[in-house]
Amino acid sequence: MAGRVSRRVIAAVTALGLAIGLGACAPTPERIDIGVDQVDGALPADLATQMQTLTETAMTSVGASGAIVSVSVPWSGEWVAGLGTSGAGGPKVDPSMTFKSANVTRAMTCDLLYALVKKGTVRLDDTVGDWLDAYPGQASITLGDLCDGRSGLAGYMSRIFSRVVAAPDRVWNPRELVAYGIARPTTAQPGAEFGDSDTGYVLLGLALERAGGESLADLYREYVFQPLGMSSSSYPAGVGGGDRLTGGYIPNGKDRKPECSEPTDVTAVTSSVGAASGGVVSTVGDLSTYVRALAVGARPYDADTRYADPRPANSDQPTWFTADGGTYQAGSLVGQFGSLAGYMVAAFADRTTGMSVVVVLNDSRASANAVRVLAWQLAALASKAPAADGRTAPEMGLPWTAESLAPELARYAICGG
Repeated sequence: MAGRVSRRVIAAVTALGLAIGLGACAPTPERIDIGVDQVDGALPADLATQMQTLTETAMTSVGASGAIVSVSVPWSGEWVAGLGTSGAGGPKVDPSMTFKSANVTRAMTCDLLYALVKKGTVRLDDTVGDWLDAYPGQASITLGDLCDGRSGLAGYMSRIFSRVVAAPDRVWNPRELVAYGIARPTTAQPGAEFGDSDTGYVLLGLALERAGGESLADLYREYVFQPLGMSSSSYPAGVGGGDRLTGGYIPNGKDRKPECSEPTDVTAVTSSVGAASGGVVSTVGDLSTYVRALAVGARPYDADTRYADPRPANSDQPTWFTADGGTYQAGSLVGQFGSLAGYMVAAFADRTTGMSVVVVLNDSRASANAVRVLAWQLAALASKAPAADGRTAPEMGLPWTAESLAPELARYAICGG
């Protein structure tokens, strides 16, 4: 117990010192060059057309009125587009619109863990009990287990979703979210296997706030947003600023069939419902920069050991689809995908070349696997993009093609023919 107390005392003293002394005058972190030499130009028109067709097919299948896509191929060019409308009958989608970044937040929360490990503030094998007294039943779970998705904790969102939609402007306390999750039976022993759990990442966020002596908003800003120049990203208690992409949720209609023509506008649902699991608000431009930095290991705290012990992401998926370090790995890609009231988001990048794909669909009723499949389809096309003048295309092979993934996307369709 003495060791636990000393860690908390150190964190408290550090926080107090910052507040009294240099907290208000802390220098802005140096901007990081992620080291990806991107061609300044557009991808070939025929390739962009293929990508748009794939995106529109996915939009129809899940009932999304709009999508924003950013595909960056270092040796060839970029395709950034807003497709459809921001809400049914709304204005045309603009690529600069903000949205809730959903599970991409989980990777950022793990960034904070690795940043504080690099700083010497915490260790990966520190336990929840080392930093938080309020969770005796979870005291033996390590911070590393929480980051890797191996906490064994059940999720909370299914328990509260109807209340979230009914009271969209409610700001949720992260401790309340954790309480809903830990009230459910555990799914596995800590450290045993990967399991998708929003509860685990929210709990990790609480521990890191205590350890770091700062709010999550300040930690994200210090270690993630500012070093990468992510000026459109934030961790707000509410819905976030900027020109927001309208987010929808398709309700059930007659015979419990999805009412794809009448989605419910859930844009106003506060990002607080995602907390450290899904609460960051961002843009595709910022997330493209972010996922590239994550993939190529551009930050001082990035470590290859973060992905050194991958576990199967799902027993029904191929062996090359794994999870570790708050991310998913697929072939040479690393990233995240998921959904939060109104949005499905996927962001992946190649660990060698920095090729990246970010896509958001503005509906969250269908399985989030739909946006993952779309991102992988776009990545398959991007990996074969021709080299621009003076460049050489790398030898790059992904264990799928856009065509081979089409049947999987069809399985997740809830709308369309």
